[in-house]
Amino acid sequence: MVHIAKGGRGRPRSEAVEQAIIEGVVRLLEDGVPLADLSIERIARTAGVGKATIYRRWDGKEALFVDVLRVFEEPDPELPGTSMRDDLVCLLEGLRRRGLNMRSSAMLHNVFAQMKALPKLWDAYHRTVVDPRRRLTHEVLRRGVAGGELRADVDIEMANDLLVGPMLLRTIMRPDAPLDADLAERIVDTVLEGLGPAV
Repeated sequence: MVHIAKGGRGRPRSEAVEQAIIEGVVRLLEDGVPLADLSIERIARTAGVGKATIYRRWDGKEALFVDVLRVFEEPDPELPGTSMRDDLVCLLEGLRRRGLNMRSSAMLHNVFAQMKALPKLWDAYHRTVVDPRRRLTHEVLRRGVAGGELRADVDIEMANDLLVGPMLLRTIMRPDAPLDADLAERIVDTVLEGLGPAV
C-alpha cells in the first residue's frame, strides 16, 4: 500500500480514493507519460474517479504531484533531540536515503529531471517539501548556538549550506559518488570541527 501524505486541504478525505488517484498517477508515469501531459482529466480516467473528486482533494496538478512524489520518499526522520550534532546527522541521513532511492528508481530520477522544466511544480515542491526541511535545519542550528555547540557568530544560512551542500552534491550532481552508510556523520563532524566554539 502506498503512503498517502496528509494535508490540511478541505474536508476529511477517503484514503482509499486518494490512494486510487495517486496510484493512477504513478501508473501513468510508469507507462512513460510525461508530467506535462498529465491532465486532471487523464488522471481521473485512469483512477476511475471524476475530476471533481480530484479537485476536492487537491487544488491543482502541482499539489497532487507533490503528494505523489512523497509516496517515493521515506518519511522525514524524527529527530533524537539528544544534541545538535545528532539531529544534524539524522537530517543528513534522510537526504542520503533519498539519494539512494533516486538512484534505484529510474522513473523517480526522470520525474525530478522533468520537474525542473515545470516552474509551478518545482516551486510547489520547494514550498511544501524543501523549505520546511531547510527551516528545520536552521532551527537545529539555532538551538546549537543557544546551547553552546556552535559559535555565536555563525551564519546559520551558510552553516546550513556547508552541511547540506556536500550531500546534495553526491546525491544529485555526482550519481557515481559513493553514499557510504557513515557519510552523514562524516559531513557533520567535518563541518562542526570548523564551526564549533573555541576551546
